[in-house]
Amino acid sequence: MKATKVIKTMKVINVDVAIIGTGTAGMGAYRAAIKHTDKVLLIEGGSYGTTCARVGCMPSKLLIAAGDAAYHASQTELFGISVDRVNVDGKAVLKRVQTERDRFVGFVLESVDNFEEKHKIRGFAKFQDEHTLLIDDHTQVIAKRIVIATGSRPDFPQLLAFAGSRLLTNDSLFELSDLPKSIAVFGPGVIGLELGQALSRLGVVVKVFGRSGSVANLHDEDMRRYAENTFNEEFYFDAKAQVISTTEKANGVEVHYLDKAGQPVVELFQYILAATGRKANVDKLALANTSIILDEKHSPVFDELTLQTSVDHIFVAGDANNTLTLLHEAADDGKVAGSNAGSYPIIVNGQRRAPLSVVFTEPQVANVGLNLTQVKHLYSDLDETSYVTGQVNFEGQGRSRVMGKNKGILKIYADKNSGEFLGAEMFGPAAEHIGHLLAWAKQQQLTIQKMLTMPFYHPVIEEGLRTALTDTLRQLNLDESNMDELINNNDIKLVV
Repeated sequence: MKATKVIKTMKVINVDVAIIGTGTAGMGAYRAAIKHTDKVLLIEGGSYGTTCARVGCMPSKLLIAAGDAAYHASQTELFGISVDRVNVDGKAVLKRVQTERDRFVGFVLESVDNFEEKHKIRGFAKFQDEHTLLIDDHTQVIAKRIVIATGSRPDFPQLLAFAGSRLLTNDSLFELSDLPKSIAVFGPGVIGLELGQALSRLGVVVKVFGRSGSVANLHDEDMRRYAENTFNEEFYFDAKAQVISTTEKANGVEVHYLDKAGQPVVELFQYILAATGRKANVDKLALANTSIILDEKHSPVFDELTLQTSVDHIFVAGDANNTLTLLHEAADDGKVAGSNAGSYPIIVNGQRRAPLSVVFTEPQVANVGLNLTQVKHLYSDLDETSYVTGQVNFEGQGRSRVMGKNKGILKIYADKNSGEFLGAEMFGPAAEHIGHLLAWAKQQQLTIQKMLTMPFYHPVIEEGLRTALTDTLRQLNLDESNMDELINNNDIKLVV
């Protein structure tokens, strides 16, 4: 008997706005687009839940909190307090990380569940043309406008791939049932240093390897050196390491590298953690079937204010645009892209916030506004003395010394003639809080003079900010009497 060939019928859906991805940017885009049209479709091929909740900011901060608790319990002698022994239960640590992580993910899933079912479809999307998406092999979506919000994934060089099953990323680290005995961390950026320090504080033997000399997004060379030396007080850290090979073994992964003296070392680690960056999830979208222009990283070129690609009815938001992989930036991106996709052809420039990033190591790192590299570029056609740098070293700062957290530097950049606050870099205590104050000042385009009229309580770590602002003020082109009055009002000497 001749077999009958079954022809599968392709479902066709027509919508005004199709959004690919339901992470932070995708959900933000949906909420914004739905205000303009009810014909919106959310497309998701993977698991619901944002990068932040599942594998990013929340589980990493849970691990950091555990590491800090263990570390500070063992550092009490400064205060005349002795603790006999700090015992770390690795299984219990990771159990709490996973339980709380799942709770945060649950909140995201509740949000997605509240979206109307007719607005959701499961499957992986590919472009057939600039208005048509193929969802797996079951649905064709014809959309007037499209938002790409597909997120990102860990990216690492082939050198690390030889670690095989012993290779971890932040996408897989939090699935371990127990803390590893040892781990080699590659990449001294946000992820590498946050997780590396946390694991070290929890008793894991940690070595962190960099390549280019960068340290946690710091651009000031003195601050980078200070930070590297500080981290080396807790764990081995080489920001310019020469790693020759990695090889998977039955009981771990063998790393062949040159130590800081240039001597060859072969060391066995239980795991390798690749923290060498993230890659935008756009390579499987068949963008070649569109005329979207791509950059050198093969991500869509886009307008930062409207989120439009070179094809003006296609937008890109969040990690998919390969810029700042930060939740608040992704949320803002989603709102702008979704609103413009919904109201198209009416396009509005999105309101962008002052740049702010924080690294939750200890000491913390904060970058606000323009970093030193950007400041130098801004004044490249002018005399370098057209901007000034004020600073404070926290080693002598009152409240920091009281708390035993007096390591760090804050540098502030300002226009010499106008006194406008341009940006700041900080490696020091309470950087997450000082960074917010500075970001608010940048958002309001305040001058150094105006910032110094703001209240500062005593004794607080934020008084270090006032010291840096006062140092900046001394270097500005101001009327001497006006400057003297401002400095006298703010240059408070603490008498013990």
